[in-house]
Amino acid sequence: MGTLLTVLYIFLGIGVFFNCLGSVGLLRFPDVYTRLHAATKATTFGSIFTSLAVIIYGFSRWNITGDSKFRVLALHTIVALICLIITNPTGAHAIARAAHRSGVMPKQA
Repeated sequence: MGTLLTVLYIFLGIGVFFNCLGSVGLLRFPDVYTRLHAATKATTFGSIFTSLAVIIYGFSRWNITGDSKFRVLALHTIVALICLIITNPTGAHAIARAAHRSGVMPKQA
């Protein structure tokens, strides 16, 4: 169980780290395109690692206790993760395309 908790804490730490980086990117980057890039990458990877921690926790607790609510937790997290992996980049592309079509230009370096 000690190794499993270490893996869970590592995944949670990586997820929180990516989400914090996305927040910093939203505050520091100059235009909509770079902010969108930072937010999309960070939330996608942060959510993947956080969800992986929840999935591992759910399946391990289901294996230990035999309680089906942990299996349901893991399976619902997998479904949510698949939806997030599909919709997050698609939404970012739609926002960037709308910004480009409305004439928003990126700032020059």
